[in-house]
Amino acid sequence: MSKLLPKKTGLIFFPAFDWAISPTHPEREERLLYTRDQIFEEGIMDLPQIEEYSPSLALIHDLARTHFCVPRVEDQITEAHLIAAGAAILLADKIVQGEIKNGFALVRPPGHHAMRVVHGNRGFCNINNEAIMVEYLRARHKIKRIAIIDTDVHHGDGTQDIFWHDPDVLFISFHQDGRTLYPGTGFTYELGGPRAYARTINIPLPPGTTDDSLLYVVDNLILPVLADFKPDFIVNSAGQDNHYTDPLGSMRITAQGYAKLTEKLRPDLAVLEGGYAIETALPYVNMSIILALAGLDYSGVKEPDYLPGRFKETPEHKDQVRRIVQELRQRWETRDNAPIEKRDVNGNYYQRKKHIFYDTDYIEENQLEKLRLCDCCPGYLIIDTKANLGFNRPATALCISVPAAACPKCRAEAGDVFQQSKKTSQYRNVYLQDKHSDTFYGYDCEKSREWLTEGR
Repeated sequence: MSKLLPKKTGLIFFPAFDWAISPTHPEREERLLYTRDQIFEEGIMDLPQIEEYSPSLALIHDLARTHFCVPRVEDQITEAHLIAAGAAILLADKIVQGEIKNGFALVRPPGHHAMRVVHGNRGFCNINNEAIMVEYLRARHKIKRIAIIDTDVHHGDGTQDIFWHDPDVLFISFHQDGRTLYPGTGFTYELGGPRAYARTINIPLPPGTTDDSLLYVVDNLILPVLADFKPDFIVNSAGQDNHYTDPLGSMRITAQGYAKLTEKLRPDLAVLEGGYAIETALPYVNMSIILALAGLDYSGVKEPDYLPGRFKETPEHKDQVRRIVQELRQRWETRDNAPIEKRDVNGNYYQRKKHIFYDTDYIEENQLEKLRLCDCCPGYLIIDTKANLGFNRPATALCISVPAAACPKCRAEAGDVFQQSKKTSQYRNVYLQDKHSDTFYGYDCEKSREWLTEGR
């Protein structure tokens, strides 16, 4: 009897030649072209442990299942966005079906700054590739508990926003301290909504953090939390701008540090996010991640100017990182005892106000978010959003999201809110995202026109 061959690591490259913010923008196609050239030159694609796939397109409904794109999904994306999200979905399918053991979607445009409501591009992102893939897995494959580990130098504020109230998605982001870098969020007190407390964990690291402190955080915080949470699927939102040569960050992580991080996390799927040192970092970091995913020796992957022990942290720096880890371990261990602040409750709803700035498109958005506090289910979410698009063009919408685990009463209530809101002149658009039935309803109040998308 022949022995079964070990499963492979699946890769997809999609440089998105036809999508760019500007010809000289840091987020451009060369981010992947140098990586692809080096990987081919090193013979990585010829290894029996590696399998390359061509990307496929996500459906409009895959995006509507996750986002409220105002006024419609088609107005906020290009074909490149559908391919980037579709690549993550395709690899996730292959993993769940047992065809490959893990995968890496090396794609652009990136996505982790795209929030639940989308009025335009912020942080180079229109739609959130990882979140779309996660919601696809839950709808199509009924996978319940998922962990997302965001390793970008910038806080993954979009992914945090999408899963803020979701107790079955653990979102962990380590990043450069938001007081020193865009988007200015991701502090230790940002811990998730009242029904998903400590399912959001932010680890703001001081500038200058090296491999040593990074791996300390992994060993003493991330891995123990993952062991407690017991996810069915682990996603690495694989930003690489923590590298010591990145022009947008101030961290000191090496390709070897990224490889060891990947080896320890053992993600099912990695999806490329940021990373803008096109020649000095990305070819080496991506190659080290691929080798670590495939279980191959990565010890020889080193940057040309790499010197062991080149970067040192002060004792004060190390102490700060350890205090952050200790604080967050305590938050995690007491996660089921978090009280709801009375000032945030209005009747049967927990609510919060948010101001969101779209730095790429210069859009100002204000939201009032209300979570129905239900004793039987996670409750449905209502978002009242108004964005200033300039030239006196406000975009107003009411967005209603019903989780898959919603009880019949909450589903009925949410449906009533949708129907009643269609009759008012307060909003330009009203949406109902019903994850229980995997359907999405949109209504243009000015044109009295409704549309529907449904799952696969």
